[in-house]
Formats: sequence, structure tokens, C-alpha cells
Amino acid sequence: VVYLTIFHILFVLFVWTYWKSIFTLPVQPGKKYHMSYADQERYENEERPEVQRQILAEIARKLPVYTRTGSGGIRFCDRCQLIKPDRCHHCSVCAVCVLKMDHHCPWVNNCIGFSNYKFFLLFLAYSLLYCLYIAATVFKYFIKYWTGELTNGRSKFHVLFLLFVAVMFFVSLMFLFGYHCWLVSRNRSTLEAFSAPVFQNGPDKNGFNLGFVKNLQQVFGEEKKLWLLPIASSQGDGHFFPMRALCEAQNPLLANEEQWEDDGIDGEPH
Repeated sequence: VVYLTIFHILFVLFVWTYWKSIFTLPVQPGKKYHMSYADQERYENEERPEVQRQILAEIARKLPVYTRTGSGGIRFCDRCQLIKPDRCHHCSVCAVCVLKMDHHCPWVNNCIGFSNYKFFLLFLAYSLLYCLYIAATVFKYFIKYWTGELTNGRSKFHVLFLLFVAVMFFVSLMFLFGYHCWLVSRNRSTLEAFSAPVFQNGPDKNGFNLGFVKNLQQVFGEEKKLWLLPIASSQGDGHFFPMRALCEAQNPLLANEEQWEDDGIDGEPH
């Protein structure tokens, strides 16, 4: 009875998180980030790149946008015709700009971003536990077949196959889940891990790193009772994220290098 109860709890959580990861649509930038018809016409009719950059800078001056392109310009999406909010990227598969885009996942056939990143992490965690539980409960029968206590040939093949599949998925999920846990602890997305976000002062891989606890709260929220449930509890609306540089400007004491090292942040502060 205990084994069946644990199995059904893990199965329900596994299906629930998988369903939320699939059917939670990625959040797109709000209307204020889209170009007006007049600005769009002015931008498209202008042929000089430096003037186009000035137009984008003029529009972005009214928006909470702090990240830049590699050349220092405003991040603009030609396909969606909008100023990209911080940590927003265009998904070529979904053909839309996604807030805090992490990656496009073929497992769930959906873009993983601000709206469903928590659900994706829980899906990985419960999948990992599910595979571990199956492997642990099947392993004792594997030992019995190995020692000759059970001799049914067909059952032996099924046990070996189930154990092999469970262990194989467990190992692969362990590395994937561990990598995303590391990303959460540093408050980075997969895209930001490969290419550091560029701020007005230059690239900074720790630009959004606020310390381990606050980084967790960015994804899971402040209500700890909701952390293990696939219920939306992430902080903010996906358009703006607290930044390390702004925190230092508001509190000069945080600019101390030893303070950042104690919080587990590697690298020099702005």
C-alpha cells in the first residue's frame, strides 16, 4: 500500500508538471514595448544605421530596458517589431519574442521562459524521482533473477528492460536537472550561460545575480509552501528583473567585494 501510494503521488506530480510545461504558453512582451505605427514608419524609412539607433534609443528611453546588443545598441526585434525587454529573446520555432527565454524544449514542444520555467524545473525533479523510484523497486527482482531465485524468462526480460530504461533516464535527467539548479543558483538562463548579457558598462555574466536565496525566490517566489507545486509563484511580470548594479547603486555597502564573495557570486562587481 505504501509503495502504491508513493507511486501514484509521484505519477500525479509528474503528469501535472509535464502538462503545465506543455500548455503554459510563453509570455510575450506587453504593448508598450511594441513600436507605434508612426515610429515604425520613421524607423523603416530611415536608411542610415546611426539614425536608426538614435530612434530606438529615443523610444527605449521611456522603458525599463538596461541590456544592450554586443555593439551597445538597443535590442530590437525586426520580426516582432518591438524593443526587447531585458532577458527577452526571439524564438525561431515559436516565431515570437519570449520573456526571460531559457530555451525551446523538444521534450514538451514548447518554449521555456518566464511563464513556465518553474514548471519545467519541477517536471525534471519529479521525473528524476519517478525514475529513481522505479529503478529502486525493480532492482530487488533483478537481484533475484541474478541469483537464480526466479526463473521466468519473459519476466526476466521485462525486469531487465525496465531497470535499464529507468537507470538510463535517471542518469541523463540528473545531469540536466543539476545544470538547471546551477543556473537558478546564479540567476542565469541557458542563453545567458552561453552568452553573457550586455549592460551599458559591458558584458556581465552575474548582472542578475542577487545571491542564492533571492535567486531562488526569483523563480519559486517567497511562499515556500508553493515551491514544490506547479502553481505560478515566480516574482515579477517578466518585463523587469532586479539587477546587481542597481542594488549596488542603492546601497553602497553592497559594493564591497567580500560581501559578494560571501553571497556566492564569482566575479567583480560593477
